[in-house]
Amino acid sequence: MAADEPQAKKLKLEEKEPSQNALFGMGNPLLDISAVVDKDLLDKYGLKPNDQILAEEKHKELFEEIVKKFKVEYHAGGSTQNSVKIAQWMIQQPHKVSTFLGCIGTDKFGGILKKKAEEAHVDAHYYEQSEEPTGTCAACITGDNRSLVANLAAANCYKKEKHLDLEENWKLVEKAKVFYIAGFFITVSPESILKVAKHASEHNKVFGLNLSAPFVSQFFKEPMMKVMPYVDILFGNETEAATFAREQGFETEDIKEIAKRTQSLPKVNKKRQRIVVFTQGKDGTVVTNGNEVMVFPVLDIDQSEIVDTNGAGDAFVGGFLSQLVYDRPLEECIRAGHYSANVIIRRAGCTFPEKPDFH
Repeated sequence: MAADEPQAKKLKLEEKEPSQNALFGMGNPLLDISAVVDKDLLDKYGLKPNDQILAEEKHKELFEEIVKKFKVEYHAGGSTQNSVKIAQWMIQQPHKVSTFLGCIGTDKFGGILKKKAEEAHVDAHYYEQSEEPTGTCAACITGDNRSLVANLAAANCYKKEKHLDLEENWKLVEKAKVFYIAGFFITVSPESILKVAKHASEHNKVFGLNLSAPFVSQFFKEPMMKVMPYVDILFGNETEAATFAREQGFETEDIKEIAKRTQSLPKVNKKRQRIVVFTQGKDGTVVTNGNEVMVFPVLDIDQSEIVDTNGAGDAFVGGFLSQLVYDRPLEECIRAGHYSANVIIRRAGCTFPEKPDFH
């Protein structure tokens, strides 16, 4: 066995750093407005302590009320944008390995988002329009629960033919090796997702999708299932997995069984078997690999060190993707996912220290 050792070492040294634009994300860029609030506010707007929903007419005043009554923090957000930002943070060099496309308004919040993307060394190409203001997401934090209310506004205005189809933007798709889109974007531009997913499948690149929230599986089932045959890696948490299983008529609540059945849904690119990754908060992460279902324990953390679980799922995906662009083994991807989620939940909002301490 010892004779093989130098070989292994050599391989490690020759690992190429990922090229610029190797990771491509597309989604709803939102400015997160997060605040620790009280139960009265949740009750007033009919919010559950731990949930994510799209803002309705009755939530209009919520955004102003939070800013008036509570101490708020602004962070560049939106699920996919968070994940590619964290992937870039984990990778560090070169800058702009992460690409992001989405729609913003020509307003102050749009300006903040552009600045935040630049600071995070993400190559963001926004479709800018003036009909709708930049989207926002109220993160109402109570204890270690968070209720997210997204007002998509501009994010909802993304137009495939006005942005993705443009030659300079499509070139970014062609440069990428790994694609990741949160399920939230299915509510905005399913045709954009399909175009990117088909490209990935035809060129044997990796396409990742997130279930994102129970309402996506419930109310956007048809567009979601059109994309599913192109999905190489499917992410979700235990609640989203349970809803997805119910909607698909799996008739089981066993998360390992749900993962297995989801893995065996029809798939176009037969060269890669689908990988299903379900996180469960402080419980182990359930992963299908080949014909096995494995559970990876998360890193221990003292409950008192948890500041804000908002963004933990996005952070997990970001860490995972950071290793995937290096083509590292699945175990490494999961270890990096657990690491970055562990960092994020100790901080307010989806923020991170200057450099990762991941080896």
